[in-house]
Amino acid sequence: MLKIEYLMLTLFLISPILSLLIFNTHSYRGSMASIQERKKNGKPSYTAKIRLKGHQPVFQTFTRKTDAVRWASQTEAAITEGRFFKTAESQKHTLSDLIQRYIRDVLPRKAKVFVEYASQLKWWEEQIGDVRLSELSTSLISEKRDLLSRTITNRKKQMSPARVNRYMAALSTALNTSIREWEWMEDNPMRKISKLKEPRGRVRYLKNEEKERLLVACNSVNNHLYLAVVLALSTGARQQEIWGLRWSEVHLDRGLITFTETKNDEFRSVPLEGHARELLLGHSKIRRIDSDLVFPSKKNPAVRHDFRDPWNKALVVAEVEDFRWHDLRHSCASYLAMNGVPMLTIAEILGHKTLSMVQRYTHLNAEHLTEAISDMNRKLFGNRS
Repeated sequence: MLKIEYLMLTLFLISPILSLLIFNTHSYRGSMASIQERKKNGKPSYTAKIRLKGHQPVFQTFTRKTDAVRWASQTEAAITEGRFFKTAESQKHTLSDLIQRYIRDVLPRKAKVFVEYASQLKWWEEQIGDVRLSELSTSLISEKRDLLSRTITNRKKQMSPARVNRYMAALSTALNTSIREWEWMEDNPMRKISKLKEPRGRVRYLKNEEKERLLVACNSVNNHLYLAVVLALSTGARQQEIWGLRWSEVHLDRGLITFTETKNDEFRSVPLEGHARELLLGHSKIRRIDSDLVFPSKKNPAVRHDFRDPWNKALVVAEVEDFRWHDLRHSCASYLAMNGVPMLTIAEILGHKTLSMVQRYTHLNAEHLTEAISDMNRKLFGNRS
């Protein structure tokens, strides 16, 4: 009996102290929030602390009790909704952490964009890699986007809006992965950033005299380059499809190439005819037996050959200006249009899902048809007025 009375007396004596220290205590789902007041030099401070089963306590100190109560309430709500730990992860990791993990764990599964994405993500890491994900803001990314748009490329030209947008897309894809799969972030700060307006796609194709000069230059610079350019002009295939072409995709007996590593991940078969077929047949007789690549690197047969240097040299020798490898694809489409090939067929050859991407060649088709009709009328009616 005396022990019980002693215990009650003790609780009575310390209760004022407890009431002074603990202003707000409640719990749910294994957590307990408390707010403690401490005084230093006569000035009070309020520490809100939340204890979670299986985790280190989370706490924050404020000069006002109302702020401490608000923080505790918001944090508990975030825990209930499953948002808290994502926020904690974003405070723990930097953008550099995210980019390095993405390049290491995710990009190897994206062989087609590995080199391009890795290079673009490395640029972002150099610029703002030390920024914590919790502090990665829309305004900061927009600022760097504007810096990109002012960048002068190796060709001594300002970076195009399309290329800036590709840099933005690479970063956004990595951020989305961290949200969906790693739960490092709650939201993508790039969601509110608009893409730069891109000019209507240009149509730069080789005129006949340019084509002849370029083919001669390619043959003199590198005979493998000559074959690659002929294939590009004959099939309209993309750079990565030509440079990474494999013998397993080539069916010389049927006169067919089936591209398997395409931009939209769908197989595409294109006829292989004439000069291109003859060249490839000759090339097959001297192919390397230790590689399936049509154009393997001399140093490493498992890696495709890089034609950038010989290509640029051939352009200089041929005196062909303002022309890129991708323009070989435009040239093929332009030649098809000028020969009266329907737009739907051109889209199928190039691997476009819709006609919108080939509408740029419509005027070439119309111009060619006008010339054909005019020629026919001259033959039919002569100079009759």
